[in-house]
Amino acid sequence: MTSPANRTPLPHVVVLGTGGTIAGSGAAAADTSYVAGVIDVGSLVRAIPGIDALARIDYRQICQIDSCDMDFARQLQIGDVVRGTLADPDVDAVVLTHGTDTMEETAYLLHLTISSDKPIVLVGAMRPADAISADGPGNLLAAVATAASPLSRGCGVLVVLDDQIHSARHLTKKHTTRVGAFGSTHGPIGEIVARRPRFHTQPLRRYGADSMFADAPITNLPPVEIIVGRAGMPPALLAAVIASGAAGLMYVGHGHGTVPVDVQDLLAQAATEGLAIVRTTRVAGGTVARNGAVPDDRLGLIAGDDLGAEKGRILLALALTHTRDPLQIQQIFDTH
Repeated sequence: MTSPANRTPLPHVVVLGTGGTIAGSGAAAADTSYVAGVIDVGSLVRAIPGIDALARIDYRQICQIDSCDMDFARQLQIGDVVRGTLADPDVDAVVLTHGTDTMEETAYLLHLTISSDKPIVLVGAMRPADAISADGPGNLLAAVATAASPLSRGCGVLVVLDDQIHSARHLTKKHTTRVGAFGSTHGPIGEIVARRPRFHTQPLRRYGADSMFADAPITNLPPVEIIVGRAGMPPALLAAVIASGAAGLMYVGHGHGTVPVDVQDLLAQAATEGLAIVRTTRVAGGTVARNGAVPDDRLGLIAGDDLGAEKGRILLALALTHTRDPLQIQQIFDTH
């Protein structure tokens, strides 16, 4: 029998809170109305029986907001806090509670900018903390179990929801209210079974220490806008966005990222004037290939690969801190 003195100490996990539905309150049994981010992260942790059997847990509140109010400045601040927390040799992993509306964006920014191979796990909920059958406690328990596991080391930023483990790059919110609201382009990379993570695949694109943005001294990100194409969209609408002072633009095209002829001319002109323009698609799945449906070389555009507009906006903003050359940005989209 192993004596208490010889037992392996539990991993040290720090839970960082930012608010969101997981910390929300005020919902009736069948109501979607509540206030996000009103319960502090310490209360969330202390309310879960058995969580202290998984790890030694500390917690800290970064902010308490509805994640629809997230912006680049807050995301960079969160990155600084996560990076600083992981720099402590006594800390083994971080769990970040976050609202689901912009979770995929924050997760992807951290995935690209933090070099530590210690586990970083984001978690949220679709139902507020005081709702019947609230999903937050189970999700947070699973997130701590994932963060505490040595199997999670070196996997980049993970998101744990509904007993599934997702890579930050591929995660997408696919439903407005269901508990199983999230999915990944190529499926989850693992799952939680009996409070233990089981991994099936690993992300292959550049991230963490291999990312060209790892631990870069970024204090602000250039403005990147998103415009969704549609049949008969007035070119004047696009012209107004271009004139807004944006450094980059995610153009969400039809089908395979197609662009109407009159809009192509406007995009090409903007590209010659220095605006970085990435084509993506409003279709839920698939890849936008370079020079596929649109002559990107001739127009000076960038193909967004399989990234949607929201995560593509994150990558384009980071790319613009290094270069404005569309071919170099294309290489970044092809490898990250």
